[in-house]
Amino acid sequence: MLDVAKDVSTAGDLAFHAVSKTYGATQALADFTHRFDAGRVHALMGKNGSGKSTLVKILAGVTRPSGGRIVIGGREREFHAPQDAFQAGIVTVHQELSLVPSLSIGENIFLGRLPKKSVLGIKSVDWERLHADASRLLTDMGLDLDSRQPVSTLSVGYQQVVEIAKAMSFNPRILLLDEPTSALATREVNQLFALVRRLRERGVTIIYITHRMNELFEICDTCTVLRDGELAGTIEMAEATADSIVEMMFGETAHAVRPTRREIDRSGEAVLELAEATRHGRFADVSFKLYRGEILGIAGLLGAGRTELMRSIFGADPLDDGMIRLDGKLVTGFTPEKMKLAGLGYTPENRKEVGLVQILPTHDNLCLASLSKIGTGGVISRAGEKPYVDRQIADLQIKAGDPMNPVSSLSGGNQQKVVIGNWLNTEPTVMFFDEPSRGVDVQAKRQIFEIIWRQAKQGLAALFVSTELEEVLEVADRILVMRAGRIVAEVDPTQTNLTDLYRLCMEEGKPE
Repeated sequence: MLDVAKDVSTAGDLAFHAVSKTYGATQALADFTHRFDAGRVHALMGKNGSGKSTLVKILAGVTRPSGGRIVIGGREREFHAPQDAFQAGIVTVHQELSLVPSLSIGENIFLGRLPKKSVLGIKSVDWERLHADASRLLTDMGLDLDSRQPVSTLSVGYQQVVEIAKAMSFNPRILLLDEPTSALATREVNQLFALVRRLRERGVTIIYITHRMNELFEICDTCTVLRDGELAGTIEMAEATADSIVEMMFGETAHAVRPTRREIDRSGEAVLELAEATRHGRFADVSFKLYRGEILGIAGLLGAGRTELMRSIFGADPLDDGMIRLDGKLVTGFTPEKMKLAGLGYTPENRKEVGLVQILPTHDNLCLASLSKIGTGGVISRAGEKPYVDRQIADLQIKAGDPMNPVSSLSGGNQQKVVIGNWLNTEPTVMFFDEPSRGVDVQAKRQIFEIIWRQAKQGLAALFVSTELEEVLEVADRILVMRAGRIVAEVDPTQTNLTDLYRLCMEEGKPE
């Protein structure tokens, strides 16, 4: 392990000393003290809620720390805005690309600071200088690209490379790479890594954020892990194993195994069956059976294809190949309306934009999915809707006050209950729960899980997805592990611990 007790005011190119961040009573980051040496690639790992995003936002000047100090090149810095961090030599390459597809590579690199020339007192863009400067930069970075080529003609991998070239045009001392390979093919990843190695040789301090374990061993020099807002440890990658990193991420809970739960009868016909379901570029050859009263968890990391799979089953996105049966009946011509009528409900991961209509009352949001059922002869009335609204408010313990107030006035947990209640009013036989606990407090999360368990006990079959692997282990009766769009394992949550599940979700660990 690295010595973090050394005086960070003089160590390395980037150093943190007792940096903290609180939001009310919540401690997002606690006394983080660590150094990141120049000319090395430092992995930054941690599960959701670990404080990783908070640390990155503080370094990028997006968020001000509640305490502590940041030292760059031996000089203490204080950031009030992203521009301050930028002027200190910190550049971030986000997961989402910020390029303009219709513009050339050169224009994207110097967007917002195009070189100018004056002819007869009239200023215009100096295109010759722009492309000369861009070509010089690309060549200097070992990239064989034409600066005049439109970005729209590039693969996603080369677009990511151009994004980094754009960052390097600012001559950064510290480069933050946030999930840079999440949408890249293997060949494109290799191109990106070659560029990262070149930057490392130049002495750039690189902080590399990823969920892909194999990338750590291939490109990173160290791995720093945050857990519950605190530094869990840092290890040299030459000394690391996949297990040692996972244990730092999860601590004592890494080896906890869920106690035995109720038995699921899988002797009869499956309520939902998939055979070799494929959507090109998203997932491939997915097959499984879901039984009455069963909660089937799908575990996977960012980009695994879990949400894409559920959307295609529900008919929101196309399915290119494969077979789906609901209650033993072959389904064709998938549309959300058809799947809903067949008995499928879907609570989406983005409740604010997809699951609810924020300006409408709670009353209306509880009825949106079942209007055809509630209406008589095409006529819908408040009186006809009221029993459906009252039942879900009572059964799900929704704290709504006046149901005629906008649903946006409710807490996150109660909004999530409204999404669930809306679909329960359709009386589904199968329900998809995509990130049902996202953005809710601990108490609301527990209530939502109890709702899912209670509905399953009454016979509802459920597909459960959460990026929090602890939740998948806690809630599901059986777990499918999805990676890179394919089902790679099936596990029993009563026989599996968090370390094993996380390792399965990641790509292969340290090479032999």
